Amino acid sequence: MREARDIILRPVVSERSTEMMEQRKYTFEVANDANKIEIAKAIETIFKVRVESVNTMRVYGKLKRNRYGYKRTSSWKKAIVTLTKDSKTIPILETV
Repeated sequence: MREARDIILRPVVSERSTEMMEQRKYTFEVANDANKIEIAKAIETIFKVRVESVNTMRVYGKLKRNRYGYKRTSSWKKAIVTLTKDSKTIPILETV
């Protein structure tokens, strides 16, 4: 089994993700081959919280133009983690 820090790469901080924090939903960039069960266990071990559900999606790279033509940015996987009602919040993301 992989380490939890290898599954959860970084939190996604955007205007929409900060609005979802009020609903106890947190957004993370995760490893491409991670499944929902691995993501939930990694969040529970890193932040000591209880996960209710995990929604995952693929974010495809954008087409960017440079002086040589067009190239596509890297694709990545995003996970939206919903915490249970009796669980504490993730403090590192609340300060944003």
